[in-house]
Amino acid sequence: MRNKQIDLDNHLFAELERDDESLTGEALEAEIKRARAVSSVAAQINASRANSLRAAQFMDQAADARASLPEGFR
Repeated sequence: MRNKQIDLDNHLFAELERDDESLTGEALEAEIKRARAVSSVAAQINASRANSLRAAQFMDQAADARASLPEGFR
């Protein structure tokens, strides 16, 4: 896997730590839009990971040893 959760975390923290007080007008507006887009994508990634975790927990609790998950959850 190319990207890992820690990569997302590092990217998000880098966004938070970004301190460019020289941005004004259109450049500031563009940065705000970019930050919102990054936040939106990160939320979707985290929701997907939460679904995968729930699927793994389901499998751990499954009484039927033959139970299996769809391909996308393996």
